[in-house]
Amino acid sequence: MTVHSQKLEKWLGKEMLEQLSNNMQGWYGPDIHLADCPGNVWLTPDGDFRGDFDKSVGACALDVIIERFKKINRALLNNRGMLNAGFASIGDALSRASSGNSQILNGGVSKSGPTGVVGSASSLWRVGAKPAAGGAGSAAPGGRAPTDATAGAMAFNNPSSGTLHLVGADFSASVINNAVMLYDRIFDVAKTINSTATESVTGVPTRYQSSTATNADYAGGNFLFMEVGATQLANTAHNWTVCQYRNQAGTDAQTLPTIAGNPGAVATIVDRFDMPVNTWFAPLASGDTGIMDLHQMQCSALVATGALNFVIGHPIGVMSFPVINSLLPYDWLTNRNQAPRIFDDACLAMFELPKPATTATTYNGMIYVTSAAP
Repeated sequence: MTVHSQKLEKWLGKEMLEQLSNNMQGWYGPDIHLADCPGNVWLTPDGDFRGDFDKSVGACALDVIIERFKKINRALLNNRGMLNAGFASIGDALSRASSGNSQILNGGVSKSGPTGVVGSASSLWRVGAKPAAGGAGSAAPGGRAPTDATAGAMAFNNPSSGTLHLVGADFSASVINNAVMLYDRIFDVAKTINSTATESVTGVPTRYQSSTATNADYAGGNFLFMEVGATQLANTAHNWTVCQYRNQAGTDAQTLPTIAGNPGAVATIVDRFDMPVNTWFAPLASGDTGIMDLHQMQCSALVATGALNFVIGHPIGVMSFPVINSLLPYDWLTNRNQAPRIFDDACLAMFELPKPATTATTYNGMIYVTSAAP
């Protein structure tokens, strides 16, 4: 069901709404949770919004601060709400949360983002302070399959039984209309930048590797991006070409469409995605909906200096910030019918979706998770 556009525009603002829609153009994976909307709102591959928006046309994002506390109180009194997330009911989830089955990821998150480029995505992997800054991917051909123990990941404890799910967050941003993607960083590998040779990649992720669409571990929706590291790239025109991968069905040696890099002293700054503007994922071959693992990497030109990772991620949810410097409460539990799952040992990280301004942004807050009974 398509969400009422006037309600969403009032809630998020016209600019934020258009930006989120544009960010999804060409997306090949499944719909993605829009975490900061009341109800159960999803971003679709064509840039539309579907689901249920649980507010009137006149409501705005600031209303949620008061409404959230009312909703939690109602949930505590009424256990009949059902969830499709491993919890028997809202009451069951709240009971488990109060019985020692909840955690705050990393004990809290604080990220001071990089200066960006308008319309480009930027990684928060390498910046601190909580969690500490992450490092480069391992060298080819092996690469690395990061976990929650990898520097840069949000720390948490695997549940002793059952499955772990996101149930809420309280988060703020210092720049209006920015949005971040919370994702599982399932693989990264450092690219030899001053080379035009094909580089083999033999390492594989350990999560989201099933070819069965009904499996929670399904590879559909896994996406690839090229992430500038600690050293900006030399000012050399280049493309990512003849890069090959195994798709969500397990078919190997699929070839990515050619992707233009970003030559120019400003365009190749550290932490920027080295991909066209308004892009946060590499396109896949026609008909493919996800990437299990990489087969090879190649650059079209000799880029004399710089650092770059090829990264495979899996989307968890989007948090957008239509107001600034205020803790916005994101409710994945009482507001939606599926609290997103977090796999054991997941390497949770964030990146900024294509930015509305170059200003470096500070993000602070807490993300809450609760384990569902087996």
